[in-house]
Amino acid sequence: MPLALPTAARAALALLIVAAALHAPLQAQDPVTESSPIFERAPFPECHASTLVERPDGALLAAWFGGTEEGHPDVDIWLSTRVAETGGWSPPRRIATGETGATRHPTWNPVLFQPTGGGDRPAPLLLFYKVGPSPSTWWGMLKRSSDGGRTWSEPERLPDGILGPIRNKPVELAGAVLLCGSSTEHEGWRIHFEKTADLGRTWRRIDRIEHARPDGGEYGAIQPTILHRRDGSLLALARSRQNRILATVSTDSGESWSPLEATELPNPSAGIDGVTLQDGRLLLVYNHTIRGPGSRARLNVAVSEGGEGWSAVVELENQSALGPRAAEYSYPAVIQTRDGRVHVTYTWRRQRIQHVVLDPERFAPVAIEGGVWPESMRAPSGAPR
Repeated sequence: MPLALPTAARAALALLIVAAALHAPLQAQDPVTESSPIFERAPFPECHASTLVERPDGALLAAWFGGTEEGHPDVDIWLSTRVAETGGWSPPRRIATGETGATRHPTWNPVLFQPTGGGDRPAPLLLFYKVGPSPSTWWGMLKRSSDGGRTWSEPERLPDGILGPIRNKPVELAGAVLLCGSSTEHEGWRIHFEKTADLGRTWRRIDRIEHARPDGGEYGAIQPTILHRRDGSLLALARSRQNRILATVSTDSGESWSPLEATELPNPSAGIDGVTLQDGRLLLVYNHTIRGPGSRARLNVAVSEGGEGWSAVVELENQSALGPRAAEYSYPAVIQTRDGRVHVTYTWRRQRIQHVVLDPERFAPVAIEGGVWPESMRAPSGAPR
């Protein structure tokens, strides 16, 4: 016979049950709301190094390089468009090649960026990319689109010594100045920054970044991603050869930078990307591993209030049970669209570009302590996303 409860007690119990039902799903909700490839079939066997941008009309554009394999002369820049109403991606189409006269070089590391512009004419969509036999000998290129990526201008070669944003998107400063994180690899790995106040027509290079390590050596750093912090300063995080993500700070709009320092976050010498969220937090997508076989088998998302400490959000991939080549999930690109959603693209086994959507309202961050990814936030190895 069921226990009879007073009316007040039954009402209180009902409220507790309703509250628990409302609260529990929020704790268990996956922040990933969508995950799918941009394409299933493409006219190239390999692809890598994607970039993302939101058009003023809400459509997303993704670009990457694709061809026989990285560094092959037939590697070109490809583009797909995602229309907000349907959520579907258009078939990949070629938008840039490495042809220079009778010679054809591989292309590398496209970067899409939509400046805010001003006045009656919106700023053109920009496509930066590299052309050349290798990262130590490549040069910077730029194309523009006045119709949201449907058609593109003839390619422009950037001035000598200027490469443009080397892998990650620029940030826009006051006065429509673009600050680009860049780097070189011909005399060791070294980062620098480049500024343009006229959408890539003229440039200024900033080289004053100290690479010295506490042990007397030198950090090997490339491919910085730049983040706005709440106090007005800029934080740049970079890929390294020292198994750690490196950090440098500017308090004068990128004119000078603090010496590089190692963060607590690991890095297997692989690309990273970050974005400052609308609520002021910093979000980073990266491989939470160190160099070694299968070091790009895990792809992770973390957040921070200002870059001094990080918390785990979600592990997008954990395929460490697979072989090193089969388990490559790398070179992420990340943006936050005007509706608040976070969009990530990344290389999926060099075979396709994966697109993931995150809902920041579902984030339940867990602190990363001592550089160790929390066990409670680890995805089961081999489990499909």
